[in-house]
Amino acid sequence: MNPEQERVQLNESGKEHWELFGPYVSERAWATVREDYSPNGAAWEYFPHDHARSRAYRWSEDGIGGISDDKQRICFALALWNGKDSILKERFFGLTGNEGNHGEDVKEYYYYLDNTPTHSYMRMFYKYPQAAFPYTQLVEENRKRSRADFEYELLDTGIFAENRYFDVNIEYAKATPTDILIRISATNRGSESAQLWLLPTLWFRNTWSWGRDERRPNMSAHEVGLSNEREGNLLSVYAVHHILGDYELYCEGAQQLLFTHNETNTQKLYGIQNANFFAKDGINEFVIANNRLAVNPARQGTKAAALYQKNLAPGETYSIRLRLSQVQHHSDEIHVAPTLSPFTDFDEIFKKRKQEAKEFYSAIQPTALSEDEKLVQRQALAGMLWSKQFYHYVVEEWLEGDPGQPPPPSERLHGRNMDWKHLFNERVMSMPDKWEYPWYAAWDLGFHCLPLALVDSGFAKSQLDLLMREWYQHPNGALPAYEWAFGDVNPPVFAWAAWRIYKMEKRLTGKTDRAFLETIFHKLLMNFTWWVNRKDSEGNNIFSGGFLGLDNIGVFDRSAPLPTGGTLEQSDGTSWMGMYSLNMMRIALELAQENPVYENIATKFFEHFLSIASALNDLGGSGISLWDREDEFFYDALHLPDGSYQRLKVRSLVGLIPLLAVETIEPEMLEKMPGFKFRLEWYLDNRPDLARLVSRWYEPGAGERRLLALVRGHRMKRLLRRMLDSNEFLGEFGIRSLSKYHEQNPYMLHVNGDTYTVRYEPAESHTELFGGNSNWRGPIWFPINYLLIEALQRFYHYYGDDFKVECPTGSGNMMNLDQVADELSNRLIRLFLRDANGKRPFNGGIELFQRDPLWRDNILFHEYFHGDNGAGIGASHQTGWTGLVAKLLDQQGYKREISSVAAQALKQKGG
Repeated sequence: MNPEQERVQLNESGKEHWELFGPYVSERAWATVREDYSPNGAAWEYFPHDHARSRAYRWSEDGIGGISDDKQRICFALALWNGKDSILKERFFGLTGNEGNHGEDVKEYYYYLDNTPTHSYMRMFYKYPQAAFPYTQLVEENRKRSRADFEYELLDTGIFAENRYFDVNIEYAKATPTDILIRISATNRGSESAQLWLLPTLWFRNTWSWGRDERRPNMSAHEVGLSNEREGNLLSVYAVHHILGDYELYCEGAQQLLFTHNETNTQKLYGIQNANFFAKDGINEFVIANNRLAVNPARQGTKAAALYQKNLAPGETYSIRLRLSQVQHHSDEIHVAPTLSPFTDFDEIFKKRKQEAKEFYSAIQPTALSEDEKLVQRQALAGMLWSKQFYHYVVEEWLEGDPGQPPPPSERLHGRNMDWKHLFNERVMSMPDKWEYPWYAAWDLGFHCLPLALVDSGFAKSQLDLLMREWYQHPNGALPAYEWAFGDVNPPVFAWAAWRIYKMEKRLTGKTDRAFLETIFHKLLMNFTWWVNRKDSEGNNIFSGGFLGLDNIGVFDRSAPLPTGGTLEQSDGTSWMGMYSLNMMRIALELAQENPVYENIATKFFEHFLSIASALNDLGGSGISLWDREDEFFYDALHLPDGSYQRLKVRSLVGLIPLLAVETIEPEMLEKMPGFKFRLEWYLDNRPDLARLVSRWYEPGAGERRLLALVRGHRMKRLLRRMLDSNEFLGEFGIRSLSKYHEQNPYMLHVNGDTYTVRYEPAESHTELFGGNSNWRGPIWFPINYLLIEALQRFYHYYGDDFKVECPTGSGNMMNLDQVADELSNRLIRLFLRDANGKRPFNGGIELFQRDPLWRDNILFHEYFHGDNGAGIGASHQTGWTGLVAKLLDQQGYKREISSVAAQALKQKGG
């Protein structure tokens, strides 16, 4: 066991709280639902970026490369100034959902390069321009552009011409859980000297201005004294918190310390006298406007920055060292000065933690991976770990307002999230993206947990468990979707995720956590019942869950009332429930190995599955199927008010999701559970119509396995024929969300004089349906691709090597289903790898990113990818579910290792 693995174990056992501090500060807290106290939910406008430097946040904090404790009581982040910007660079800038021509969009270049599960070593990287940041230009130029135009990016402004920027490295290394070393290095990449101000900042989250807890923490200056020639005048900020305790930030060589309060400048924003003379933007005013009165001359407050000013020659690197440490009290003394310099062992600890991070990843990365593959996997996992964020949102308090503030508009009590008053969010959680999506999403979280389980299964399990807790899960069984609408419906992937993590942990550690699996199972029973009772509108086992995360892939908004009236019978909603049933059955069978009570429950989910399968092929006994025999594809169907049905013939992922509902059962398991086997076979004998419809139960496959699936061999082959057709779903870098067939043949539906159109678009959607930059029309997304790969692997477990399909369709190249799964995996992985020309497809046509050694090996994990050329689109840092590439690389590397061992054994035998 290497040192980082030991720290993970110590943290999980509760012996040492190594995850007390981590990268839990958001990159955007402004323009979030939590900070929106408007009457009608105008979150983008209520708290704009221009207010962020002057206005205290109610719920969370943001910063550049920030860290905090796990309740975000004390925070640290870096602020910068190039001598030309109109404001301090304290947070990353971007466009809101209403400003960007493709929705919300961060307009900065930063990268997550390294992180360990206990955050014992972390590194991120930011490219800071030397010219004045073009805030207005970015807003105005994007405002001019339509959804048919490209986004106007920071690079397009020319601000990085001739390398006129600083490369800023932010690194952390922990000596102990409460002793954090900080190193910030800036390199002038330009050909001329350039001024740079570094302002590492420490502050308390404002918990005292809202009338709920008036205890105010405090920071004050402490001059430690001259330590050595390198350190110069060693200054420190002494921070006292009534819960967290006392901490000291040592600032080597700082020119001065600046203090103010993390409180709103009401005079500036609203013309109301400040409660405290020194406000949140005091340090900004001191540096930018040279206002000496904006900071506290008494050198105390709730926000403090150390000031470092340096003129950097071309190519010069300037580094500063800081250390944030818990103060150990002795006797009755309030403060004990260190007997040695805080930086005596600094470089040694940093070197050690970097080496330990390398050892940790060397132990978990398959040796069969190439160096480039290892780089991609490590940065993907770094992004997953950097995207952990303290998420705070107590819905009842938010709706009712705070006693220390003006009451919010009464409309809020009847608006967004009004029926989720029980929801009490106050934990570190995995975010999809800490700038564009700085809030959790239930189904995103399920996918996040798989790559996270590669490095920290305890954290992955805790994330699933958290949303099942009574202060998260709704009393009716629903899971919170996301802050814009907690009551929205996400695909039910938690049972799948729990089972996969359970199995992964067994493979990686040899141990199983039945307590976790059983706990999750009982909460999932409530959620499954909610789906059955709430989303089966007509009681016919056809489910209509709204848009189910697929945004504008469809003809119209599936969460809103239909313009035709009636209901929408969803192929994907019904298939998700078929998959959910099989996931729950599989978990129940696992638990039944030690407790036979679960055999009955497993049978119940088997029955659910068969009923759903029957309904998918016969809508409530109507004789109408979601399967179209002519097109050999599944479609959604409109159930019109007159009782008739109309299929919506859009070839999309909606029709491929039935493939996901597949499970195999080993013969050994059936022998261990005679009760389950008896009830199963009784049901099949008495309902042969259902058995013939969905299962090849009486035809054992490879290894005598039994198969349960929504689609049989023939239908599966027909679906795969379309899915693996490069003129339809199969792209060079994965499965498209919409068939390329609709590029020349758009689907059109005419209703009440209106025409609804769905056309294949390989990049950003030209329609604003459902808002934001969400776009499933054509692009490649990791989550469904990943589930399709797993489904193919399960089908292969049953059918074996003899069952082959043509891949790509029309190529004449026949593959078994495991080989098809590998082919799809490798196409997704290739998005990030250098090709024969040294280019990474996700970087698209941007030559600077492709060729420049200062850019080309910094990987971004976008929200989705161009359906034809693989260029990254959407949220640029959504390591969230795109981080699944780390799991794909793990699988492919593991397979290669097994194959290599087998080949070597064969060679030794003379084969």
